Amino acid sequence: MTTPTAASSETAAFLKELRDLILNETAAQRRQIHNQWSKPLPARVADGYAIENARLADIRPNGQIELTCSRNRSRFRPGDILNLNRGNPFFQPSVTVSLDEDDETSLVVSTDAPIAWETAFQEKEGWVLDVDFLDLSGYVIGALAQAGDSLVGRERILPLLMGRSASGMDPGLYERGLEMGEGLGLNYDQSQALANAYAADLAWLVQGPPGTGKTRVLAALAHALVSDGQRVFVTAFTHRAINNALNAINAQAPDIPAIKIGKAVRADDLLVKNYETFHESPLAELSGGYVVGATPFAAQTKRLGGVEFDTVIFDEASQITLPLAVMGMLAGQKYIFFGDQKQLPPVLTTRLTGGAFRDSVFGCLAGRGFDDMLTETYRLNDALTAWPSRQFYEGMLVPAPVAARRRIAWPAPPARLSNVLDPAEPKLFWDLAHHNNTVYSYKEAYAVVDLITAVLETGFPAEEIGVVAPYRAQGRLIRNLLRKYVPETAARRRIVTDTVERMQGQERDLIILSLTTSNPGFAAAIADFFFQPERLNVAVTRPRRKLIIVGSRHVLNTQSADPALQATIDLLADLLNDCAYAADRHDNAAQFWESDW
Repeated sequence: MTTPTAASSETAAFLKELRDLILNETAAQRRQIHNQWSKPLPARVADGYAIENARLADIRPNGQIELTCSRNRSRFRPGDILNLNRGNPFFQPSVTVSLDEDDETSLVVSTDAPIAWETAFQEKEGWVLDVDFLDLSGYVIGALAQAGDSLVGRERILPLLMGRSASGMDPGLYERGLEMGEGLGLNYDQSQALANAYAADLAWLVQGPPGTGKTRVLAALAHALVSDGQRVFVTAFTHRAINNALNAINAQAPDIPAIKIGKAVRADDLLVKNYETFHESPLAELSGGYVVGATPFAAQTKRLGGVEFDTVIFDEASQITLPLAVMGMLAGQKYIFFGDQKQLPPVLTTRLTGGAFRDSVFGCLAGRGFDDMLTETYRLNDALTAWPSRQFYEGMLVPAPVAARRRIAWPAPPARLSNVLDPAEPKLFWDLAHHNNTVYSYKEAYAVVDLITAVLETGFPAEEIGVVAPYRAQGRLIRNLLRKYVPETAARRRIVTDTVERMQGQERDLIILSLTTSNPGFAAAIADFFFQPERLNVAVTRPRRKLIIVGSRHVLNTQSADPALQATIDLLADLLNDCAYAADRHDNAAQFWESDW
């Protein structure tokens, strides 16, 4: 039996481990930034961590800064934290900004820092954008201290995370939850997950493999809780996930009060109203149930600090670290986690340290007897479901009848690349057999654009095309080529091209995966990233109808002395062997290559 003194000592050690993780992460990020800033500007640009010769075009009334540049080969993308400076970020003027819009040579940034614009921006030319980061560790450390000192932290949050407590169940609420699920037309697994989460008195996990409808269950749960008068906090690691969850809630129950708290630039795709702070919103005067969406950090700042909730719902919880989870959990008394530990884990700078504390809150809590798994995918057809089901979900993931026989259909037969675009092959590996490429491949980028133009020529909708690349450099290269060969701006912008991290949660009828790397030595050096099973799972489960993997078989020559890493390399080989095969036919697929190389 654990004595109170021993329990207190274990709790203190647990909190120290979490604090150390945050401090080590912050120190590692700061070292990375310092090392990058110390390089000459041309080297920073070549690394993809700086944009030079930017010009100040305008300052909008809302404070956003419009910049233009002649060339953008950076790894940056919207949401990144950057430093706006005159060539040396160590010296003034040096302003930390957020990248709000990136249209290659046209950029929009914003900052919360007080700036004397007339003085700081007297010079219009010669600005530089460098990589930067926001040190938010103080908020996290403060939340951990609050968890150790508060009643909710000591009696609910920390015992749960440390494995000392489990969740109870109200049988009456469970039966009511089942009835609600059936009334909404949920399938059996979805109805059971809804009922368990609704009836749990402390916590519940809902594992949602790709396309299984976890967001629909989340929306139904939020609706049920608000109908009971509960105040519900919906949070996630990314604004995109929060927006998706709030939009799903709004679609299912448009009459329930729901808002988001945060910067307006993070709410452009939001169907509910956004407010900078909770106290500016009409919910501040509302006594009944409602839904508020915000990041875990907002719960510890003036945006949302001091607002109390009954239930906290985490979406994409497999990407949330334990310290970040504590920040959000402090806002409520009951905790529901939606996620999938077989998809992307938390992003940590110190990837090879941290031990068990590198795991997500979802991974930490999974398998303790208070979780459900949704098993029927409405996204993937039968051919696309088979491989991830076998490799990641113990054969339990099955396609819904409505999706199983679904296949791609071109409005008109493709005039080119018909072997790669064959509708009878839902997943195909197009082997370009290139050599020695690392983080970008011109041959692959041209091949991907060639595929896209061939598809668009059939009349296929651009919004149903998605491109996934492992590196930002490859994604940037593909987007630049699309600007050249898909001149219609509206169509080009409807084609999503991004890394695996940004594609999680998204789906398209056609997904093109660019493997990019063909240098075995380079692949071996970054094997824990490039061959990461969860990353591969996310990449190949984005399509509804067809997956085309573009790459080089030479990457499979990668060898590792580490048996665990070698197993991940073998996993990619197994996937490619599971696909139909198309060899590079230069005479058929070189519409652009000969003229541009």
